[in-house]
Amino acid sequence: MTTKMRMKTTLATLALSALVASTGLASAGETVGPNGEKATPSSALTLSDAEIAKLKDGKYTAALLWHTSSDFVTAVTAGATDTFKKYGIEVVAETDAGFDSAKQLSDVETVLAKKPSVILALPLDPVGSAAAFKPAVEGGVKLVFLSNVPAGYTQGKDYVSIVTDDLFQMGKQAGDALATALGDKGKVAYIFHDAQYYVTNQRDQAFKATIENDHKSMAIVDSQGIADPARAEEIANALLTKTPDLDGIYVTWAEPAEGVLAALRQAGNTRTKIVTLDLSEPVGLDMVKGGNVTALVADKAYELGSAMATAAAYGLLGKEAPAFVVAPAITVSKDNVVDGWKASLNREPPQSILDAIK
Repeated sequence: MTTKMRMKTTLATLALSALVASTGLASAGETVGPNGEKATPSSALTLSDAEIAKLKDGKYTAALLWHTSSDFVTAVTAGATDTFKKYGIEVVAETDAGFDSAKQLSDVETVLAKKPSVILALPLDPVGSAAAFKPAVEGGVKLVFLSNVPAGYTQGKDYVSIVTDDLFQMGKQAGDALATALGDKGKVAYIFHDAQYYVTNQRDQAFKATIENDHKSMAIVDSQGIADPARAEEIANALLTKTPDLDGIYVTWAEPAEGVLAALRQAGNTRTKIVTLDLSEPVGLDMVKGGNVTALVADKAYELGSAMATAAAYGLLGKEAPAFVVAPAITVSKDNVVDGWKASLNREPPQSILDAIK
C-alpha cells in the first residue's frame, strides 16, 4: 500500500480485477489464498548457507514490476532489494504501472529485454495480466506475485508463490483493539468493503467474527458496505443519525476512515472510537493526539518484500515453495506508533506525528 496507504491501491486494483474470486475465512479462522490456498507464515521461508552460496554463484538478476508508487511499495521494495542483496541477486529494473494494465503489459515487455531471472509483481488485471506475463513464463522467468494472481496460472508451473498479509490476523487484531478501547462492551458499527476482493473481504469478516465470537458483550448494531471511499463521511453521518450513541466504528481501511473521522468531528463527537486497517497520516495524527482513532492495524510491508525475494530464490534453486505466504500483522497505537511505523514501513512516521508526540 502515499499516506493513503495500501487499501487505496487495493481499491484501484479491484477496479481492474473484479474477476478475482472472493474466498471466505478458513474454518479454523485462518487466512486463505485467492483460490483457497492454505497460508504459510513468511518466517517459514528459510535458506541454508549452501543454498545462498549457490544463488551467489548463479549471477541472477531481478526485476520489480509494481502497480503504483506509495509508502507501502517503497517498503516492499526495500525488503525485496535488501534480501536479494544477501543472495547476490542484482535488481536490474523497477517499474510503476500507475494502475494502468496496458502500462503493466508494456513494462513486462520492456523489462524482459533485460532478461531478469526473477520478476516480483502485483498483477493489476487477472485476465490482462495472464497475457502480459505469458512471455515471462515461457522464457522461464521465476514469478512471485503480491496478493493477486493472473487468471488460469498454476502455482509451481507458471509462478512460484503468492505473498500477502495475514488477512485474518489484521481483522482479528482490529476487533481486539476496539474491544480493549471500549472495555469489552458497547455498540459498534461495521463499515465493510462492499466489493468482491479477497484481501478486504477476509479482513472485514475476521473483524466481524472476532467481535461476535470473542467479545460477546459488544454488539454490532449497524453494518454498512462501502465501495467508494469518497462516500465514507456520508455513510458515517447516516450511521450517527440512526445510532447517535455508537461506542465504536470499524472502517475497512484508512482512507474511508478519514471520512468517518471528519463526520465525527463535524458532529462534535469525541467519544466514539475508530479502528481501521493500514497506516495513514491523518488517522495516525488523530490517534497520537488522543482523538477518536484508537488503533491502526497494519501489515509488515518490508517483510512482504523480503518474503517475495526469498520465494523467488526458492524458484531459482528448484526448491518447492509454499503456494501462499503471509507476513505478520501489527497493531499500532499511540504508545508504539514510532516502532509500529518502522515495523510496517521501515521508516519513521510522518513529521506531523513525530511533532505531536513531542
